[in-house]
Amino acid sequence: MDWLPVAVVILLAMGFNYTNGFHDAANAIATSVSTRALTPRIALAMAAVCNLAGAFLGTKVADTVGKGIIDPPSGTEGLLIVGASLVGAISWNLLTWWRGLPSSSSHALFGGMVGASLIAGSTVLWGGVWSKIVVPMVISPIVGLALGYLVMALILWLFRRAHPGRTARGFRLSQTVSAAAMALGHGLQDAGKTMGIVVLALSVGGYHSGASIPLWVKVSSALVISLGTYSGGWRIMRTLGRRIIHLDPPHGFAAESSAAAVLFIAGLGFKAPISTTHTITSSIMGVGATRRLSAVRWGVAGNIVAAWVLTFPGAGIVAALAYWVAHLFV
Repeated sequence: MDWLPVAVVILLAMGFNYTNGFHDAANAIATSVSTRALTPRIALAMAAVCNLAGAFLGTKVADTVGKGIIDPPSGTEGLLIVGASLVGAISWNLLTWWRGLPSSSSHALFGGMVGASLIAGSTVLWGGVWSKIVVPMVISPIVGLALGYLVMALILWLFRRAHPGRTARGFRLSQTVSAAAMALGHGLQDAGKTMGIVVLALSVGGYHSGASIPLWVKVSSALVISLGTYSGGWRIMRTLGRRIIHLDPPHGFAAESSAAAVLFIAGLGFKAPISTTHTITSSIMGVGATRRLSAVRWGVAGNIVAAWVLTFPGAGIVAALAYWVAHLFV
């Protein structure tokens, strides 16, 4: 098969990867910036480096995305499906970024894959969709919410007699570590998803076989998501860092460390491609609820949850339209 269609799909994958980076930059650093633990540019640089490193921590998430969700046919038809999937995901990322909503780039990609496959009459592995997308999509925010609440409650109890000023300074320094862990988890999860979709494109195009991931795919996926992260996503950063709840350093540390723990356990332990956005947002809500339930701006949280619910079908519809239009010309 001609290499040009494969190259176009790979460029689309890297475009999605870049939008994933700037769309989800807030996931790693919004809390650290809002508490002034780190300046925005230093935080973005650290997140970019940690995203790069996190991409090399494992390939379990890439394996799940590449083989466990759809089974497109080989040749041009398969490349159309994969390409339309990426168009749907990129479009949804740009729309939610413009609206300042921290939606899931991961579920935009998965929704695009399913939507394009359905309109094409291709195979959707519904067992994989259920066990690897739907179940983690429901469980990970619940775990993030509960763990954030418990970690913050433990911090409040351990430091109940500590001097507030010294405690805040200590946690401001600790946030450097927790933000780095969050960025590593983001690299592990989200760069892995791009690796998986690139390998899928190479496979249906006849340029790859087997389960291995070429080194150039790992390196390019890691570099592009890092560049995207460094470019920043200020609209979403304001939502996560300020609009849900006013965060101080202890709350920021609790949210970041809780979310990072969920990302690593899911990615390394269960091969589950969960949403970094869902995880950090729910963790922020959990730590905020330790003050009082009314301290969380539930109206803002409701808008975020609505974006979560709409992401999968919304990206799927756009991907289906992209496939239909592309099929008219191929």
